[in-house]
Amino acid sequence: MQITFAILVALLQFATTVSAVHGRHWRRAQHGNAGNASCTVTCFDDIAKVKGRCTSITIGDLEVPAGKTLDLTKLKDGTSVLFTGLVTFGYKPWAGPLVSVSGTNIIVTGKPGHLLDGGGARWWDGKGSNGGKTKPKFFFARSLTSSVLKGLNIRNTPVHCFSIGGSKDLLIDSVTIDNKDGDKGDLGHNTDGFDVGSSSGIIINNATVYNQDDCLAINSGRNITFTNGYCSGGHGLSIGSVGNRADNVVQDVLISSSTVVNSAQALRIKTIHGATGSVSNITYSNIKLAGITKYGIVIQQDYLNGSPTGEPTAGVPIKHVTFSRVTGTLATGAKNKYILCASCSNFNFSNVKLVSATGLPPKSVCKGAPSGVPC
Repeated sequence: MQITFAILVALLQFATTVSAVHGRHWRRAQHGNAGNASCTVTCFDDIAKVKGRCTSITIGDLEVPAGKTLDLTKLKDGTSVLFTGLVTFGYKPWAGPLVSVSGTNIIVTGKPGHLLDGGGARWWDGKGSNGGKTKPKFFFARSLTSSVLKGLNIRNTPVHCFSIGGSKDLLIDSVTIDNKDGDKGDLGHNTDGFDVGSSSGIIINNATVYNQDDCLAINSGRNITFTNGYCSGGHGLSIGSVGNRADNVVQDVLISSSTVVNSAQALRIKTIHGATGSVSNITYSNIKLAGITKYGIVIQQDYLNGSPTGEPTAGVPIKHVTFSRVTGTLATGAKNKYILCASCSNFNFSNVKLVSATGLPPKSVCKGAPSGVPC
């Protein structure tokens, strides 16, 4: 993972530099620097006008019409986008996305006090993407290369928040996703924080997520890091589900120095029953848990959305997996581990210490556990 940390340091330095000089760049561009114009968006129709000619775009208070995307795709190389106000979205049952960004060397940042408000309660019906109203995904980070998304504040997404696909060397830093309102009546569902697919060199740092599903779900991709995160109320930090997609390989993932609280599960690797693919070189390190209500650690090779089969299949082998310094408490009745494997190998558990709220060591449920997994 040394390459990953090198990329992290470089991108963090780059993002910090951009933030520091943004104001100067804005003023300089206003003085007629051809090809590098600065533009301020005051209404939705401005978006299409500024994309092709501005490399500095400021978006203040903005109402996005129902059924429309805040389309920041195919931006000019090196474009910076700054959110400064309240962005809201009209209601319509549709698949979305509500926001979409693509390009090379793109910097998207949020000024303190800004908010991207998805108004999710208008869609929430307790069914998420499994039925009921058609709900728009919130933010497509697709085909982003050598780019940064930093300091964004997001509230009440109708369903999944970030859908990261086909991207390379992307840093997502200091993003807050607040879907706590979805807890009311158990109406929020499938409100994943970050879904990653077919991408490489992805770094998610300092994320804060309150939701009702996976904080992180890596469906496919390589060289992915999630660090210094805080996840509350959902299904924890997940690899998968893996299988039945065009790309079914997850490789070289580091999830570290993070906290998962008040969630059903905490750390999961899940592969789809009967599918093919592979999961390898996965590390969970220095993770703190609290208030986990079902399972602390899950490794399952029988996943089907909503109804696991109970019979693992070997088409997506899971190998070279490390759990190190995973500590914390589970709610009364929760299990330490749920292991259901048909092809799991080269596992290493070290300093994994989970205790029940009763003070007793929690039990585990294991079938096909590989050597290296205490059950």
